[in-house]
Amino acid sequence: MDTVARAAEDPGRAQPWADLGLKSDEYDRIREILGRRPTSAELAMYSVMWSEHCSYKSSKVHLKQFSEVPQETPVGKMLAGIGENAGVLDIGQGWAVTFKVESHNHPSYVEPYQGAATGVGGIVRDILAMGARPVAVMDQLRFGPIDAPDTRRVLPGVVAGVGGYGNCLGLPNIGGEVVFDATYAGNPLVNALSIGVMRHEDLHLANASGLGNKVILYGARTGGDGIGGVSVLASETFDADGPAKRPSVQVGDPFMEKLLIECTLEVFAAGLVAGIQDLGGAGLSCATSELASAGDGGMHVDLDLVPLRDSTLSPEEILMSESQERMMAVVEPVHVDAFLAVCAKWDVDAVVLGEVTDTGRLHVDWHGERVVDVPPRSVAHDGPTYERPFARPASQDSLVADTAEALPRPSTGDELRETVLRMAGSPGLCDRSFVTDQYDRYVRGNTVMSQPEDSGMLRVDDATGLGVSLATDGNGRYTRLDPYAGAQLALAEAHRNVSVGGARPLAVSDCLNFGSPEDPAVMWQFAEACRGLKDACLALGVPVTGGNVSLYNSTGETAILPTPVVAVLGVIDDVATRVRSGLPADGLHLLVVGETREELSGSEWAHVVHGHLGGVPPRVDLDAEKALTALMVEAAAARTVAAAHDLSDGGLAQALVEACIAGGRGATVRPEALGVDPFVALFSESSARALLAVTAEHLDAVRARATELGLAVAEVGTTGGDTLVVDAGDASFEIAVAEVETVWRATLPAVFDN
Repeated sequence: MDTVARAAEDPGRAQPWADLGLKSDEYDRIREILGRRPTSAELAMYSVMWSEHCSYKSSKVHLKQFSEVPQETPVGKMLAGIGENAGVLDIGQGWAVTFKVESHNHPSYVEPYQGAATGVGGIVRDILAMGARPVAVMDQLRFGPIDAPDTRRVLPGVVAGVGGYGNCLGLPNIGGEVVFDATYAGNPLVNALSIGVMRHEDLHLANASGLGNKVILYGARTGGDGIGGVSVLASETFDADGPAKRPSVQVGDPFMEKLLIECTLEVFAAGLVAGIQDLGGAGLSCATSELASAGDGGMHVDLDLVPLRDSTLSPEEILMSESQERMMAVVEPVHVDAFLAVCAKWDVDAVVLGEVTDTGRLHVDWHGERVVDVPPRSVAHDGPTYERPFARPASQDSLVADTAEALPRPSTGDELRETVLRMAGSPGLCDRSFVTDQYDRYVRGNTVMSQPEDSGMLRVDDATGLGVSLATDGNGRYTRLDPYAGAQLALAEAHRNVSVGGARPLAVSDCLNFGSPEDPAVMWQFAEACRGLKDACLALGVPVTGGNVSLYNSTGETAILPTPVVAVLGVIDDVATRVRSGLPADGLHLLVVGETREELSGSEWAHVVHGHLGGVPPRVDLDAEKALTALMVEAAAARTVAAAHDLSDGGLAQALVEACIAGGRGATVRPEALGVDPFVALFSESSARALLAVTAEHLDAVRARATELGLAVAEVGTTGGDTLVVDAGDASFEIAVAEVETVWRATLPAVFDN
């Protein structure tokens, strides 16, 4: 056994620091911090905690700018923000919500079901650790080409993992994304979001304070699964043949997690907890060092007491294991018996591992010998910080010059009709029911909107109807063309999706998925995306509450499209005033609010019809986004809009298709009302736009308010019948709603349901 005493006596012992992902200078720094070589257990702790996934060593110099965004929201100040397990927001009436999105990308490629399932489990525990009851989840998924053999392996497993774990927990899945692109082949993105609800007084933070307070590990037993898992696996680039390293992916048990949730909420309610931390990436290494670092600075634990599923595990393996469904609590001695009694009630294993000390050190013993003696902050917070070189690649100029606006486009009615059908059935725009039907969207009874609506919405308070809305968006093609604008467009779309449902956007969480930080071009994309997101948050008045960075998303030399996924949370005073996207009645007037420009680069049309990526993405207009939000929130509260759908991927044509299908009725539209040719009117992806359906009674008031807010507004048609009719002179055409619905629904089942 490699003890602290032995490490001091044997300074020249060779150690496998490179195999654990450390650089030579990082290993030298550890020796400098300790004044000796690390023990094997200490080396294990530093290696996982200083990994890219846990330490953010390549990204934190860029992430710190998010703190420049004021932490106030339209309701009040954030109750907890960046640096905590998850951000917490005041939503009024004494209620608070916490939400966060994180990645589990590489584990989901290695083992799709368990990788995705444990991604859901981990984000749910982050929410739980703040003192909230988890109430819903969302998933943001990206895969290779729909017909690629590996997509057929990965997608069904990921979807089953997301659904299986969330369904067993009794949490509704209220929305998300499914995107296909060749760059995600061999490197899928599996981002998971969870949201929780609490009263203000229920907030808990992660720290180990109070000399003599006991440190209790409770939940599942520790096994050999996930040793060095997400912490190491997420910090490596895959080679062309698969993962560069294949450590065990964590194995999830949602039924144990359900017991853990109820047990934790009961000890919170009883006031038995002084501090708490979930065990996710880096396991015990993370929980002990982060709790100690955020508290009074000292902790002692006895590793012999950790309940094990495998008695052969070494201390290094116990510290690195990322076995799921585990939590660590700091409890005052007077409450220990009561805490353990609650755990026993819920059949949750619990053991007192140690206590809070005033030594300023993290001490870990094994078989009566000291195997860890470190300053906890050096493990948890003072890891390396890299200012990676970044530079705009020379190839960017030719990419931007190759515009989609110059591509051949349809002009006749027959050509436009065929394009609408082709787009509706394309992998990026087709019906997602094959995926979402595997999720329970309505369990708990508080889901008031979910897929295929623009946002998910939950009732928080039965008496008042207070609710929250969530949307997530990201467009890798836009971000590839212009990382600064692409990140802003992702935020703008999520912001818009929340507001068209009638909710006021409050705050942002993000999951920033990029290639290798050792590539200056990738780091340029990352730096520009962070800068763009910060500037957009400032302009829209929405703070960043926290999030996640996932780097090394590359297969061989091929990096994924830069993919900043942005989640926006909003609040609605009464969910009864929500606005749906489906056309609810005949005789409604259709309005397009916002300016339609000839903006086709990076669009779904260019991608689907021409396999093209080039040019400049749609112009960002954050003032218009704010004005549109004001219009929609006011209109929802006043009930002057019967339906609303944001205009984004696929443009007006796709919005009409989806609104007609959702409402089970047709519409007649006149694209010339937008002041552009029919093709541009139908397929432009200009931002800050929405399609509204309004009764004759409210038409003048809605138009007047839009104009007052400085928004362009055009009446483009009316609802009714069973056909989508496009009245465009020589380019006119029509499609039966039943026909386009058949095409829209057929795509995913044809590939995966056999």
